[in-house]
Amino acid sequence: MNDIVTRYLETWNATDERLPELLAEHWSEDCLYVDPLAVAEGREAVAATVRAARAQFPDFVFTPVGAVDAHHQQARFQWGLGPAGEEPVIVGFDVVVVDAEQRIQDVRGFLDKVPA
Repeated sequence: MNDIVTRYLETWNATDERLPELLAEHWSEDCLYVDPLAVAEGREAVAATVRAARAQFPDFVFTPVGAVDAHHQQARFQWGLGPAGEEPVIVGFDVVVVDAEQRIQDVRGFLDKVPA
């Protein structure tokens, strides 16, 4: 499931040109993304959510924090968001469930560390 997390974080770091390709390849058509700030149903809504995050934090990157814990068709992991090569400013915890084709189907996200 480490590759699923890698593809997930690639999606969040994607440029506008690469984002549709990553969503089509690695996310199911009827995917669902939920976190404290957003609910996105379907690839287009996820794309809009990713674009909004990239616009809010244009010079930040999403990186893995710690190990991935996985079983069956799901993985949980922490991620960080901050300037490349530096300590993350924001840290979150997500659970990703994949479908039978190993595409991201459902994401439930939590924020663990947010600056004041």
